[in-house]
Order: sequence, then C-alpha cells, then structure tokens
Amino acid sequence: MNQYEYLANSVVYLVRGSKTVLVHKDPRLKLIGEGRSAFAFLISGTDLVLKVFFPEFHRVAAEEAAVYEQLAGSRFFPNLHGSGSNYLVIDYVRGLTLYQCLVNGRTISPDHIEEVDHALKVARENGLNPSDIHLRNIIITPDNNIKLIDVARFRQSKDCSQWKDLKTAFYKFYMHERFPRKLPQRAMDLIAFFYKKGLLPSIN
Repeated sequence: MNQYEYLANSVVYLVRGSKTVLVHKDPRLKLIGEGRSAFAFLISGTDLVLKVFFPEFHRVAAEEAAVYEQLAGSRFFPNLHGSGSNYLVIDYVRGLTLYQCLVNGRTISPDHIEEVDHALKVARENGLNPSDIHLRNIIITPDNNIKLIDVARFRQSKDCSQWKDLKTAFYKFYMHERFPRKLPQRAMDLIAFFYKKGLLPSIN
C-alpha cells in the first residue's frame, strides 16, 4: 500500500440524508473542499491535493485520472501525481475561483476569458470534449494565470453550452459599467440554481 492509498483509506464519513459528513481522517490531511462526489484534502507539507471519492463515484475517480493523464504537461491543468480505485492526487492550485472573484469583488478581465478559451482549445486538441465548465472549477492563480480543475466530464460525447453561456454573460452583463463587481453569495447561488433548472431566459 502506497502513502496516497493509506491516506485515502484513513478517510471515514457518514451519509446523513443528502449530506456526507466527514468523521475521521489522517491528521496530515486538511479538508479544503467537499462536493457531490468527493472530499478534497491538502496533504500536509506538500503542494498536493488528495481527492477521495465516495463509493458510488469510484468510476469518476478513474475517469478524472485518465483525463488528467491526457492533459499532462499543459500549463492550464494540474498535474496528476497518483491515483487509485477511489482517489487521485493532483497539484494544489492556489488562487480564487471565478465564483470567489464575483463574491469577493476581484476583477475578472477579458484576458482571463481568452485564457479559458485557450485552455479548452488545448483540451480539444488532446481529443477531449470539455464539459461542465462552471465558475467553481476555473481558478485565477496569484500570478494571474488560469487553471481548470474537476475535469471528469471532459470525455462525454454531448455538447455542453455552459462555458458559452458564461462567456456571453461576461461580455453582455459583467463588462457593463453599471454591473456590480461584488455580488452577494446568495444571489450567485440563486442564479446557479435557476440556470441548472433551465429557468433563466436565453442570453445568446
């Protein structure tokens, strides 16, 4: 058993209704993210993230690891350092997600949008079909570069309009001089909810 597998096996949780609650972990793991399919931990003393997937999402672990392998060497995506049946290990990316930028008032520029376009072009040139591109998986790093994370759906066959919709909203609304540079988190979450439900009018 390697070190990463040992750390992944130390993660214990309980499912309470619709919520997954962390119960125990190795002290070297710092929880930095929790989602529908996995917990993400920073490994103490490293610049690595251990992502531990819940049993019903083990296939997602394998899929995401495979996508990171296809993207190896690209400056727009974290490097993969290890993977197993229920985990993967990637670079820790410092910075703010586009969601955090909107909530905290950090300016998003057209250059950032162009960088995301370039990153997605790189993915397509590597035989992938980028999907599920949203505000929480695009990060502006401290040196003002773009990184994309959570790439598990980059090999699905159907077209995804999420990034096209976000980019349209950026130029149509965010770039308007009267658009607020800082938005309440509750407002952001409501917009995301209505978008997922298909209840927002088309902006294209």
